[in-house]
Amino acid sequence: MDTKENQLKENIEIGEHYMVKRSDDRWHSAEVIETRSNAQHDCRLEYYIHYDSFNRRMDEWVDASRIDVNQKVEEPPPNKEVPIAIVEQSDGDRKITRNQKRKHDEINHVQKTYAEMDPTTAALEKEHEAITKVKYIDTVQIGRYEIDTWYFSPYPEEYGKQPRLWICEYCLKYMRLEKSYRYHLSECTWRQPPGKEIYRKGTISVFEVDGLDHKVYCQNLCLLAKLFLDHKTLYFDVEPFLFYILTEVDRSGCHLVGYFSKEKESPDGNNLACILTLPPFQRKGYGKFLIAFSYELSKIERCVGSPEKPLSDLGKLSYRSYWSWVLLEIMRDFKGTMSIKELSQMTSITQYDIIGTLQTLNMVKYWKGQHVICVTPKLVEEHIKSAQYKRPPLMVDTECLRWSPPRKLLKASKAK
Repeated sequence: MDTKENQLKENIEIGEHYMVKRSDDRWHSAEVIETRSNAQHDCRLEYYIHYDSFNRRMDEWVDASRIDVNQKVEEPPPNKEVPIAIVEQSDGDRKITRNQKRKHDEINHVQKTYAEMDPTTAALEKEHEAITKVKYIDTVQIGRYEIDTWYFSPYPEEYGKQPRLWICEYCLKYMRLEKSYRYHLSECTWRQPPGKEIYRKGTISVFEVDGLDHKVYCQNLCLLAKLFLDHKTLYFDVEPFLFYILTEVDRSGCHLVGYFSKEKESPDGNNLACILTLPPFQRKGYGKFLIAFSYELSKIERCVGSPEKPLSDLGKLSYRSYWSWVLLEIMRDFKGTMSIKELSQMTSITQYDIIGTLQTLNMVKYWKGQHVICVTPKLVEEHIKSAQYKRPPLMVDTECLRWSPPRKLLKASKAK
C-alpha cells in the first residue's frame, strides 16, 4: 500500500461528511458511519456510507477511492429534504400536490423526516435506526442469483458481519463460505418448500407452511426477508404464523420467488402480516399475485381482511394499485346502486381500505354522515385506461386453488 493511499485513509473520519461517488458515478454528500476490514476482499478497508437525505436502503460500503477527502462538507440541517422540482400550473401558481410529493419520495428513495412523523412514531423510528444502522451483509447468493441487499438483518454474529452469504434456495440454510455452500448443494435433498402445495398453475406454485411445524425454515425465511424490508420485526417467533411460499417450478425444483405470512388468529382482522417478492422477480406481477392470493383465502374464510400496518413504500404502492383495479373492475360491470358494505362483502377488502381507495380515485363523498359512492361510467373508464390501474399480469385462478381454512379460523369468521 503506497504512502498516498495511507494518507487518504488517515484523513477519513467517522461521523464526518464528504462527497462520495455513488454506484451511478454521481457525487453526493454522505456521512461516514463505520469502518471494516473486508476479509472476502483481501482485508480491504471499507467505509459504511449514508447518503444525506436518501433512504437508508441506499446505504453502502465503499473503499477509500470513492471518498473525496478534499471535499469535506458541512453536516446538513436536521430533517432537511432533497429538493423537489416545483410544477408550473396553468394559472401560474407554483405548487406540488401531496400526491406528487409522495410519488416523488417513493421513486427517489427520500427518507421521511422525523418532523413529518408523530412523536411516538419518531421515537420508535430513532430507536429502530440505532439498532439497524449498519448493514454488514452486502450480497447474498441464492440459486442462480447474486442479490444486493437493502437493509440490516439480525443473522447470528458470525454470519451477520460477513460481506456475503450463500443461501440454499430450497431449505434456506445460510453459509459463510462458498465451499460449504457447494458441498451443501451436493448433499441437500430438498427441492421444494416444506408444507402443503395448495396452488399449481403452469410453472407457478404456492405452498402453505406452518411456522409451528417448520420453525427453522420459517426463521431462515424471515432473516432473508429482513435484508429487503426495513421495518420487519418478526424473525424467531414464527409459531403463530402461516407462510405462503410462491415459487417458479422447473425440472430442477421449486425456486423461491416470494412469500406472505399471516397470523393464524389475528385480533385486528389482518389477512397478511408480511409480504416480499425477491428483487430478481420484482416488477413481474408477483407482488400483486400474492396480495390477490391473500384475499382469495379471505373469501374462502368468509371474512374481510387488511394487511398489517405499517406497509413498506413498495407495499403501499402495490396495495393501492390492487385495490383500485379490483374496485374499478366491479364498478365498470355493475349496473344499479351499490354500497361500500356490499363492495366489502364481494371483495373481502375492509370498508376502511375501500373508502381510502375511492377517495384517491375521487369516487366517494361524505354526505349526511356517511360515505356515498359517486361515479360515472366515463370516470371509471378513464381510470381503467390509466397504466396505473391496468389488469395485473398474473391472476389467481381459483380453480387451481386447493385450500380450506382450519376449523378454528372458519368458526371465528362465522362468529364475526
